[in-house]
Amino acid sequence: MAAMGNDSLIAKGMAPQQRILFPPEKICMDWQRRQRAGAGLHNLGNTCFVNSVLQCLTYTAPLANYLLSREHSHSCRQQDFCMMCIMEAHVNKVLHSLVSAIQPRAVINVLTQHFQLGRLEDAHEFLRYTVDAMQRACLSGSSELDMSSQATTIIHQIFGGFLRSRVTCLSCKAVSDSHKAFLDVALDIQAASSVTAALEDFVKPEQLDGENCFKCSK
Repeated sequence: MAAMGNDSLIAKGMAPQQRILFPPEKICMDWQRRQRAGAGLHNLGNTCFVNSVLQCLTYTAPLANYLLSREHSHSCRQQDFCMMCIMEAHVNKVLHSLVSAIQPRAVINVLTQHFQLGRLEDAHEFLRYTVDAMQRACLSGSSELDMSSQATTIIHQIFGGFLRSRVTCLSCKAVSDSHKAFLDVALDIQAASSVTAALEDFVKPEQLDGENCFKCSK
């Protein structure tokens, strides 16, 4: 997902970007070189929820291309925990390993404060934790930037986007928009026949009435 230009942002009713943190033209959506399957991951005691997410992220081509370049660690100035550095080391170890499987201990070691190891946890929760932590790492020293600029990290451009909430007055037709950045979208897949149908249901217009009504400022 490429970052939107300022003209496009203004047209959508959003504030223009103050800074571009990662140039969108540097993101390569296809594998930059032929990549054989890397090492598998040992289960270290109910860590399959970790392993499944790590494998999905390892084989997300635009993320792997960036991590394999080691560009982040070469410029990282964080003194303590950095999820981007941890994932960079993990992906390089997996894809360059000559053994059939490795133990993802570098990742497991940072989870003890957030997840109870030895107990089966939720894979989606771990995915959100990991992607959010990578986004924070990319924003190190830039967290005071506006929302549009924060969305120009490589993580947000790969995984994220903006949700526009639009309220239209049925009487005067006045339109009010608000925007919220996201790194994932929670869909109700039990009530839908496909992911496409679940997305369509997620953005389906809703008519507000009764106690749910808004007071129109117009």
